[in-house]
Amino acid sequence: MQIEQTSLPGVVILTPARHGDPRGFFSESWNRRRMEEAGIAIDFVQDNHSLSEQVGTVRGLHFQSPPHAQAKLVRCGRGALYDVAVDIRRGSPTYGQWVGVELSFENGRQLLIPAGFLHGFVTRAPMTEIIYKCSDYYAPDCDGAVRFDDPDIGIDWGIDPSSAVLSAKDAKAPFLRDFASPFVYEAVA
Repeated sequence: MQIEQTSLPGVVILTPARHGDPRGFFSESWNRRRMEEAGIAIDFVQDNHSLSEQVGTVRGLHFQSPPHAQAKLVRCGRGALYDVAVDIRRGSPTYGQWVGVELSFENGRQLLIPAGFLHGFVTRAPMTEIIYKCSDYYAPDCDGAVRFDDPDIGIDWGIDPSSAVLSAKDAKAPFLRDFASPFVYEAVA
């Protein structure tokens, strides 16, 4: 497994090795022991799978607040998407900064997003499937969102924001400046 650090500490790109033959390929997408050896210790408890039919579908920017904050390991099962993480930990030196990564079935890349970060994506291909692991169970009362097109964050989604296919929840999400983050940065000693 290739492990690549991003500009946001804790947000990591994982690219599993693919072992192929005439039948196709095999890939180990997560191995707790190997990740712990690499300094990544997360206990995942839930897997989610979603399908977005149209190109330009945006889901996010989402978070789940404490006490049910979630780390996520995101991959693309079919199609292609641009996956984004935004630091929303108050006091963080990278607060409000974002990183984006192309995830596709073809490239096999995964994005590890710690708790304390917003998560969102835009689809680049029709019928795109996203599969992700979560470190805590879904808790509706802890579910929240920030606007995907917030100018203070400035994410380049590669689409005209007015053409984004959104849920009602995402269309009415607040801007970062109007949002009181429940996350606090804790420096690692």
